[in-house]
Amino acid sequence: MKQIPVLIAGAGPTGLVHALWLTKSGIAVRIFDKTAEAGTTSRALGVQAHTLELYRQMGIADGVLQGCVRVAGANFWISGKRVARIDIREIGEGLSPFPGLVTFAQDEHEKMLIAELTKVGVTIERQTELLKFEDRGTSIVATLKLPDGSEEQCEASYLAGCDGAHSAVRAGLGMGFPGGTYDALFYVADAQATGSLTNDEIHIDLSSMNFLAVFPLKGAGRVRLIGTVKAITESDEKALTFDNVGVRAIREMNLTVDKVNWFSTYRVHHRVAEHFRKGRAFILGDAAHIHSPVGAQGMNTGIGDAINLAWKLAAVLTGEATPRILDSFETERIGFARRLVATTDKIFTIVTKPGGSAAFLRTRLMPLIVPMLLCIHRMRTYIFRTVSQIGIKYRESALSSGKAGMLAGGDRLPWVPIEGGDDNFTPLASMAWQAHIYGEAKQSATAACAELHLPLHVFPWSAEAGRAGLLRSAFYLVRPDGYIALADADGGALGLRGYLSTRRLSIGAK
Repeated sequence: MKQIPVLIAGAGPTGLVHALWLTKSGIAVRIFDKTAEAGTTSRALGVQAHTLELYRQMGIADGVLQGCVRVAGANFWISGKRVARIDIREIGEGLSPFPGLVTFAQDEHEKMLIAELTKVGVTIERQTELLKFEDRGTSIVATLKLPDGSEEQCEASYLAGCDGAHSAVRAGLGMGFPGGTYDALFYVADAQATGSLTNDEIHIDLSSMNFLAVFPLKGAGRVRLIGTVKAITESDEKALTFDNVGVRAIREMNLTVDKVNWFSTYRVHHRVAEHFRKGRAFILGDAAHIHSPVGAQGMNTGIGDAINLAWKLAAVLTGEATPRILDSFETERIGFARRLVATTDKIFTIVTKPGGSAAFLRTRLMPLIVPMLLCIHRMRTYIFRTVSQIGIKYRESALSSGKAGMLAGGDRLPWVPIEGGDDNFTPLASMAWQAHIYGEAKQSATAACAELHLPLHVFPWSAEAGRAGLLRSAFYLVRPDGYIALADADGGALGLRGYLSTRRLSIGAK
């Protein structure tokens, strides 16, 4: 058998992005999915700022921006009356080149990613299923069931399980998936509608009866409706249609639904796998963690998993790093996943829980408190950092070291606009290790970077750099995913050499 560097199970957004980053990094992949075709329904909608920043590195952010809806505001309704509105168009102004929230239907999202994979010569193998696999220490040997029913053995250096909540990779690793399922039954419908709510804003009805939300989709009058369904029997659940549950949306939200393009019911789970890695096999995305849809975090978290693992696998397979760098994948991502599930669980419970106290909090306090909080600049910043995922930190990671200014190893490199219309994120398009200095570079740092063939970018010092938390003339070693690995206040070469030696990294340009 010819050994493939990375075998990827699952061709949803997580698997597609994982394959794309690896391929653009020069690593050959084989990606397969048991479905006959890509998804044809909108499913996950929100694309967060940090995902767009990572997409910009890969050169594909424009594909999202051309097909998305830029959400202008979020509205809170109670029994058909709007009680509050929040403008979110530029809520993250000064923090990211993508300061708002966009919605981009998952089927269109996947089409875009598949088209990008096609450009780099990668084809998804459809109707192909993982039956079993064995970690032999030096490689993974997987048995695949092909479209014609025959079986094939495939050898790979590493296996990435991006195969969803019912992951065959997770099952094969024998990993537990602790958590639970919420009591509420939800429906989702994509519809063609008319009415004042068919604009580029989000509308949320917090009435005590049931939860209901309306999200904008690309195209005139296209909306996504999400709501809760009162307790029913399992047989009644299977027979549900939009006609059974959509009356409230039509009556209280003043919508005229002309056509329902897609309708489904589902239950929401909250689970995090016990581990994200065992030997040469990894699990990512919904295979590793699932949670409520609050804040549009699920798909974005899976994409973050995909890139976090992809650059590390590429480093090992190209000889830049030893395999021990792969230990940091679980360390960095499982902690965030656990915090995310805990946070969305609390918010989701408040939004959907029946009963007098929950209804009072939802219908009386939230419409008053949330707009007031968002008038406070510091609170707006905190909320944007949290929801957009630009606030994710890896300070406890073995790959993180040092502090300079307000920033430490493990922090996302802050965005700094540069006079003339450029910014400090432009060099990140290399998807490679690099050094940043804001101010004046020491001769020793310049010489060390030249010797190591490490790209060094020296930016003029500015008030924007100071406000972003950077320290003038400090040395920042930046990982391929845009996170600071080393923050050295001294700005010389000694910290860099020590960092690389300790972690046995050989990261200069080849």
